[in-house]
Amino acid sequence: MPKILAFVEQRGGVLKRTAGEVLGAARRLADGGGSGEVVAVLIGHDIAATLGAALGPLGADRVRALQHPSLAPYSGEAYARLLAAEAALAKPDLVLFPASAMGKDLAPRVAAVLGVGLASDCTALEAGAGGSGFAATRPVYAGKAQLKVGFAASPAMASLRPNVFTAPSAQPGRSAVVEAVTSDPGALRDAVQSLVLAASAKVDLTEADIVVTGGRGMKGPEHWGLIEGLAAALGAATGASRAVVDAGWRPHAEQVGQTGKTVSPSLYIACGVSGAIQHLAGMSSSRVIVAINKDPDAPIFKVADYGIVGDAFEVLPRLTEEFKKLKG
Repeated sequence: MPKILAFVEQRGGVLKRTAGEVLGAARRLADGGGSGEVVAVLIGHDIAATLGAALGPLGADRVRALQHPSLAPYSGEAYARLLAAEAALAKPDLVLFPASAMGKDLAPRVAAVLGVGLASDCTALEAGAGGSGFAATRPVYAGKAQLKVGFAASPAMASLRPNVFTAPSAQPGRSAVVEAVTSDPGALRDAVQSLVLAASAKVDLTEADIVVTGGRGMKGPEHWGLIEGLAAALGAATGASRAVVDAGWRPHAEQVGQTGKTVSPSLYIACGVSGAIQHLAGMSSSRVIVAINKDPDAPIFKVADYGIVGDAFEVLPRLTEEFKKLKG
């Protein structure tokens, strides 16, 4: 019966989408090992009452809400110190994180404090017979191969690629014991003085269920309205290839690929993207890939589930029009 510690990410008192994905994965592994325990860990300020109760229906048996005014803004040093202490106290068999921006910063810090290994950006997790031991699958060599790894030390630690693991439907009758803990992280070597947030009505790229990405084939920033028009019709996020970002057409925050963001949406539409291996590393785990390119030999077609050989300037307006009709 494994015990699993799941770090649940929140920002500004709002649970991130990855919270359900991490708890869902933890619940499946715990149940597969014979009614194990899932302990969710929340870190922030004044969050137990507002967020704790929501985690039971998502799969948590117990919620540890670590609270202190100094924890309101994310601090890698403070969060790692407290989470490592929680792991030492709970002695879990497995510790899970989301492979989000926060998770990618936090998980290695905790692993270093505990002196254990970390399997990062995992796309699959499984438990051994009777919940003994775990194995993780993660992409390597820019997504060209999948590596299955085990864990030599305890606890095992893994971060989960967003949008790959299915978040469970909330079970209204299910509840968790919520423990509010005042946790002063103590003296820190650095401190967050202020946060500057850019307001945006766009869908977050890494959490989007649909992503429409443009490449160099769009020929210039003046044509980006075609990408945004299709994205708006689908309720999707917009992405860009590295060539587009390097040319200054789009901001780096929209870059998909090895040196940009990794996305795993249900639907990925690549428009005028050639399909360089660096780009594939950031989107090859998408469930359905649609490629639009006038070059029938473009590498993107090798990974696409559906391909449209044609001029994006002709195809995109027609697709946008048809999707608008479907949505009434």
